[in-house]
Amino acid sequence: MPQSGSDYPAQDPPGTEMAVVAESLYLANLLLIPGIAFIILLVLFRRHQKTSPPLAQSHLEQTLSASLWAGVLLVVVNLLILVLGGYGGPYTWMVVIIYFTVCHSTLILIGMLGLAKALAGKCYHYPLIGRVLPEGCRGML
Repeated sequence: MPQSGSDYPAQDPPGTEMAVVAESLYLANLLLIPGIAFIILLVLFRRHQKTSPPLAQSHLEQTLSASLWAGVLLVVVNLLILVLGGYGGPYTWMVVIIYFTVCHSTLILIGMLGLAKALAGKCYHYPLIGRVLPEGCRGML
């Protein structure tokens, strides 16, 4: 039987809701509504990048950076397919399958970790593709 709630914080840290929205939009961009979710995330970032609490700011920056990297990887994969003989070439499916099993699934996994951290009210630094955390997040990892 749980105690009187002593293990739970009285309230979420400032910026938790915005952090969860940013992470959700990042995952929606990868999985459900690519492009539309990115535009919404970009608008959200532009409106709140200077005025949001450090937690929200870190998740907005991380998700925008990761979304841009996802776009770059998609362009690189398409260029690689074109170089290897076009979309009718023999290596097309090999490149597509490797991209989805390695790159795309990794981007989804780090997005899910970011969403879990946002729900917990903690900052999160995306490995390899993330941006430096703001000063206010140093103790919130």
